Amino acid sequence: METTERVKRRGVLSTTQRGVRMTAGQKRAWDAHWAELGTTVEELAAGPTDLAAWFGRTAPTVLEIGSGMGDATAQLAVAAPEVNHLAAEVYTAGLGQLMMWVEKYDLENVRLLKGDATVFLAEHVEPGALAGVRIYFPDPWPKKKHHKRRLIAPGFVELAASRLQPGGTLHLATDWAHYADQMLAVCDAEPSLRNSYDGWAPRPEWRPVTKFEARAQAEGREVRDLIYVKRSGS
Repeated sequence: METTERVKRRGVLSTTQRGVRMTAGQKRAWDAHWAELGTTVEELAAGPTDLAAWFGRTAPTVLEIGSGMGDATAQLAVAAPEVNHLAAEVYTAGLGQLMMWVEKYDLENVRLLKGDATVFLAEHVEPGALAGVRIYFPDPWPKKKHHKRRLIAPGFVELAASRLQPGGTLHLATDWAHYADQMLAVCDAEPSLRNSYDGWAPRPEWRPVTKFEARAQAEGREVRDLIYVKRSGS
């Protein structure tokens, strides 16, 4: 397993910490379901997490990094009940909202992780354990001096790819053109990954429209998807 020290040296969190105030409904859902459905990275036992035990079944597991308010996560979980959906987020209110969606749709295939997903991948996920990693609209850090804070960089992509099973997918989406170009270059340079398309992927109909995507569309920014597949034998 990759050590935390390498992750710390990068100085890049998987998502950016925001306010933690929850609504009354989110707080109620948190109190009712967090102990069953969620945990923090810091609370995980050392070594690989037993994903089958956590979900109560053996099934393909997809990690979503930066699940936001959880509406897209919930829709994906409803559409694919045969898949285990693990949502990683640092935003407490977003996790509370996701648990409200879990209640509404009576979902049994969603688990929640609070904290830095890079540390989770490095220290608590075995190589080849994941069927997919999804990162939709990560913080673009648009100022040039902040580009080094972007999540999609060579070290992170190498780490994420190592946790994918052969045939597993890395799916990225962004509405920032410069970041999209960076994503394409970084992922194309990772030898264990193969681009499923010749450059940008057509927008999958099954990917829900997030609030970030709706805002981008309203502001005239083009949304680009990238879908990479883990090569066999890598």
